[in-house]
Amino acid sequence: MFDSIDLSLVNWSRGQFALTAFYHWLFVPLTLGITFIIAIMETIYVRTGDEEWKRITKFWMTLFGINFAIGIATGLILEFEFGTNWSNYSWFVGDIFGAPLAIEGIMAFFLESTFIAVMFFGWNKVNKRVHLLSTWLVAIGASLSALWILVANAWMQYPAGMQFNPDTARNEMVNFWDVLFSPVAINKFLHTVSSGYVLASIFVIGISSWFLLQKREIHFAKKSITVAVIFGFLSSVYNIATGDGSARQVAKVQPLKMAAMEGLYNGYEGAGLVVIGILSDAEKHPGSEREKDFHFKIEIPKLLSYMSFGSWDAYMPGIFDHLEGNPEKNIISTAEKIERGKYARDILRELKNAKESGDNETYESLKAKFGNEDFKNNYFRYFGYSYIDDPGQVVPNVPLTFYSFHLMVGLGFYFLLFFVLAFILVYRNTVEKRKWFQRLALITIPLAYLATMLGWTVAEVGRQPWVIQDLMPTFSAVSRLDSATVQVTFFLFLIIFTALLIAEVKIMTKQVKIGPKEGGQ
Repeated sequence: MFDSIDLSLVNWSRGQFALTAFYHWLFVPLTLGITFIIAIMETIYVRTGDEEWKRITKFWMTLFGINFAIGIATGLILEFEFGTNWSNYSWFVGDIFGAPLAIEGIMAFFLESTFIAVMFFGWNKVNKRVHLLSTWLVAIGASLSALWILVANAWMQYPAGMQFNPDTARNEMVNFWDVLFSPVAINKFLHTVSSGYVLASIFVIGISSWFLLQKREIHFAKKSITVAVIFGFLSSVYNIATGDGSARQVAKVQPLKMAAMEGLYNGYEGAGLVVIGILSDAEKHPGSEREKDFHFKIEIPKLLSYMSFGSWDAYMPGIFDHLEGNPEKNIISTAEKIERGKYARDILRELKNAKESGDNETYESLKAKFGNEDFKNNYFRYFGYSYIDDPGQVVPNVPLTFYSFHLMVGLGFYFLLFFVLAFILVYRNTVEKRKWFQRLALITIPLAYLATMLGWTVAEVGRQPWVIQDLMPTFSAVSRLDSATVQVTFFLFLIIFTALLIAEVKIMTKQVKIGPKEGGQ
């Protein structure tokens, strides 16, 4: 199984999936957040009866509809790629991975899409409260849709609630609730959706600021900014808190990713958190001074140890701890993991041969091993390492992971300050007069999109080479295709997705220039 690897095929398949995922994620965060902002605005309209709030609601609803329609296309292609480009992966864990995706389609997406019809076409056809309910259900449906997709992704980062069936050589779900409520899944969902809420709030503030710069729709813009500022500030605080929770989980279940995120090659007690740093391009060696890993850095002493393990003096493992092993800290080397993985793989081969030859006694004896907790915890958990040739393969791209993580964190704190500043201006009723803030708000829109992209870069690049952490490396998950076929579809998707993006920007820009319609019609 997976003995011959076409690295060109692997790289192009990864590139195609990354292309699709990034384009899809250009549309998702805005959908996640703006639906709740719209629901809040419509709630104000229903409670006050002020027709201006209806007009405001319908304007942002139009922009949401444009974004939602184009986002569906990339999402569908993304799910199909699991079957076309990653069939080995789908075969190996399809019983588990497919379940949350199926629920997403059956429950969340249909909930969302059904009530969108009422939301857009039910004005003056159903009473206000029924229409408001449909709007809230669209918002909830969008987040539920994200929940199931993120549960599936979290399982890839931290496989839980499963057992391996040696007869079929597939992983099977044994506890759905362990999959759904794994700490990695919970933190990933909360952090990801709250980042969407932050982006949507910035989007609304930025577009509203454009109206202020144009001296158009002043009351509309100020009311929109007020709602977005409050929602965005609360979301930003929550996003930072959930980001901290996600980092703690990474330190526990993906320690190499955490080491890469902090550019930490050699572990030590009381590890400091790097605030700003420039990585050194010098060759790293086990035991080398950690200060030489950076040309320049500013760090907060001991904070990384505390954030990761709740102790100021906790030992924070570095990359070389995992490569070379650290017996004092109960960390086994990558070479040892490779040997253990090969042992588990050899047992699977022997079981298959015994079954084919009719040697039932040997077959039953070997099969019993896969139900043994010691074998599962000390050998099978490293099954994926049996496909690793060089221990260095398990180290992700450190510079890309490090810089993406720190820029994302820096932008996260900038957004919090941005919302605080916006809140002060709204409270003082001076946002209309501050041209510099209005321009800053427009500039902040692309920064919000950049931050969400950086987050996914950290999550996905940081876990390489694993498509399923410790169980399946990425190069073993690809379909047996001609790499030329993947190249053709890569460029085809690039053209189509770019065209869709340009179309969305043009349509949205045109709609913004038109502005909210009079009378809420």
